[in-house]
Amino acid sequence: LLQQHGCNDDIEDVSLFDADDDVSRRSKKSKIRHPVASFFHLFFRVSAIVVYLLCELLTSSFIACMVTIILLLSCDFWAVKNVTGRLMVGLRWWNQVDDDGRSHWVFEARKVSAQGSKTSSEAESRIFWLGLITCPMIWVIFAFSALFSFKVKWLAVVVMGVVLQGANLYGYIRCKVGSRKNLTSMATSYLGKQFLRQTVAKEDQTAS
Repeated sequence: LLQQHGCNDDIEDVSLFDADDDVSRRSKKSKIRHPVASFFHLFFRVSAIVVYLLCELLTSSFIACMVTIILLLSCDFWAVKNVTGRLMVGLRWWNQVDDDGRSHWVFEARKVSAQGSKTSSEAESRIFWLGLITCPMIWVIFAFSALFSFKVKWLAVVVMGVVLQGANLYGYIRCKVGSRKNLTSMATSYLGKQFLRQTVAKEDQTAS
């Protein structure tokens, strides 16, 4: 408690704990807790785009450029799908086929702690979704550019970029939408139970 002495004005006791909590919350939201994961989340996909744009200036070997881009795209697909999504936003997805041959989308979401705080920060979430959404759009632009400029040899590389990065985007959107649907159904069920209890209580009071 902060108290002021030696003054004729009205003195008010002010608690500093709420202010400290606000400052700590803001610092946690703005802090990047997984800098290595955040770096590699953007490194592979941005590097693939840079290599695609500059490959003709760096080397005349199409095979070397193609292998480098596909390697970067593959590393990005694995890292985003298995590592950065889990660390930065607490989501993970995969597709599995059951014994009947049917395909099922499965997602995992990180559980909220007992204090209701998340282990991921807003800064990491922005970095994750910005890189996840922007880069596939750039590869789509590259695809139309290669198609209309008749660069057939580059079309396969560009399609690979669209497929791999688009798959991660689709998977995490499914995770996000699926988790929201689960939360919505839980909230609807809880509100329905509360409404039913209040209705029963009012009927009991009226009857008595």
